[in-house]
Amino acid sequence: MKQIIIPTENRPGEIATITGILAEHSVNIRDIDAMEDGDHGFIMLCVDDYDEALDCLRAAGYRPVTEDAIVIQVPDEPGALAKVASRFAEKNINVRSLHIMRRQNGNIHVSLSSDDNVKAAEVVSDLIVR
Repeated sequence: MKQIIIPTENRPGEIATITGILAEHSVNIRDIDAMEDGDHGFIMLCVDDYDEALDCLRAAGYRPVTEDAIVIQVPDEPGALAKVASRFAEKNINVRSLHIMRRQNGNIHVSLSSDDNVKAAEVVSDLIVR
């Protein structure tokens, strides 16, 4: 899975603008997270039409960054993410991003990217959503 990270200014209406651009181009958002850091913000997306999303965001003046992500499923219970994070720590894998995408039937789906996704996928091969 690919995720798109859009660096933005931290200002009212930025999410409305970005989601509007995607809607105008019939790009369906599957997952979205937003965070701010002072004057700047970051919007992370997973979409149904990756190439179209990149094209229309770039045409609108944004500079989206892309990265591969792994999707795993873990129980929706305290400590589940800590166990996964410990696996990565033991193998000296740095997790760059982690997003809870959905809660369903007692489980959560989590997208994550690391400094070595191939090695990370091996470490959590029993949890990967296929």
